[in-house]
Amino acid sequence: MSLLSIFDISGSALSAQSQRLNVSASNLANSESRVGPDGQPYRAKQVIFRPENVQQNGIGGVHVAQVIDDPSPMKLRYAPGDPMADSNGYIRMPNVDVVAETVNTLSASRSYQANVEVMNTVKSLMMKTLTLGQ
Repeated sequence: MSLLSIFDISGSALSAQSQRLNVSASNLANSESRVGPDGQPYRAKQVIFRPENVQQNGIGGVHVAQVIDDPSPMKLRYAPGDPMADSNGYIRMPNVDVVAETVNTLSASRSYQANVEVMNTVKSLMMKTLTLGQ
């Protein structure tokens, strides 16, 4: 493995974690959206990661394979006076788990920071290597 492949691996992780942060932010922003453009409540999204560019030694990067709808059921809120309530007095709300999304955001942020630190360390080591011959 060359030193330059470390940049590719960390760069792919930065891109994947950035997309994970965006999806989580979208989920949090829409956690109380009762009606979307399709007339239905917002459905939370989940990011699926897959390995990429696996080299002979099993080391490679990561990419976002797809962003899927969260299969968990919609939340029901009892609001009998609401015009959007069903015959039993319930309105359907997004299936966003705010606590889980907050943890997901923190995890993605920390992973992003760790990969930035890896890239900075490799850059520093390469600069020191260049000064060895002086």
